[in-house]
Amino acid sequence: MTVHSLAVPGIGSLELTVTERGQGHPVLLLHGGGGPLTVTAWADRFAGAGHVQVFTPVHPGFGGTPRPAGLDSIGGLAATYAALLDALDLQGVTVVGNSIGGWIAAEMALLHSPRVGGLVLVDAVGIEVPGHPVTDFFSLTPAELAERSYHDPRTYGVDPAKLPPQVRDAMAGNRVALEAYAGRAMADPSLAGRLSGVRTPTLVVWGEADRIGDPDFGRAFAAAIPGAEFTMLAGAGHLPQIETPDALIGTVWAFADAHAARSPAHPSA
Repeated sequence: MTVHSLAVPGIGSLELTVTERGQGHPVLLLHGGGGPLTVTAWADRFAGAGHVQVFTPVHPGFGGTPRPAGLDSIGGLAATYAALLDALDLQGVTVVGNSIGGWIAAEMALLHSPRVGGLVLVDAVGIEVPGHPVTDFFSLTPAELAERSYHDPRTYGVDPAKLPPQVRDAMAGNRVALEAYAGRAMADPSLAGRLSGVRTPTLVVWGEADRIGDPDFGRAFAAAIPGAEFTMLAGAGHLPQIETPDALIGTVWAFADAHAARSPAHPSA
């Protein structure tokens, strides 16, 4: 785990905690509102499968990290991660984002960083789709959230009452940070229209049992991005990296490898 000091245009100086795993094609993995622990095991598994170097930042304010007062939007996070790619001097990066991480990735694509070679949006939020609203995350009990998040909530749902106090405190902090960035509506009414400006190759991946944003919401997300592909994962809900980790690895790697192979910076497998 490394703390990077960044100067982000429009925001100023901040410190960003990033964990790096593996060697090979660079992947920036952006976690969702559940916090960094929702991607940790999958990042380990993906890096361990070979051919990828996975960078997993913690959104400031999540996981007990500080959040600068000037960093209070998804667009601000996108600018932060574009600055991180510059600081790391990475090329041909595949940006993978789950939930609000997918929203951040989409906003990154609209910044047109030459360092980004591909985009994978995994059960992303951020757009408005008539007739298919995103579930009001903040109104749900933990049990209700698990029912909407997982194909198999009995196996993967977590009872916060059974967690250590420090973990519960971190979860509470995550919710505060999530609302600061995404608002209670978890959407930007302008995003769907702006996505027509994305020029980065994009794959939208959706868990068939997602009830935070249903599969038709996912199809609408893909339809808003020129040339985007859409694929469904069976046996998964809003967090495929937890329920179907190997299927997601195969899907992401096939896409990343196909697009990275077009670049001279692509490492040999």
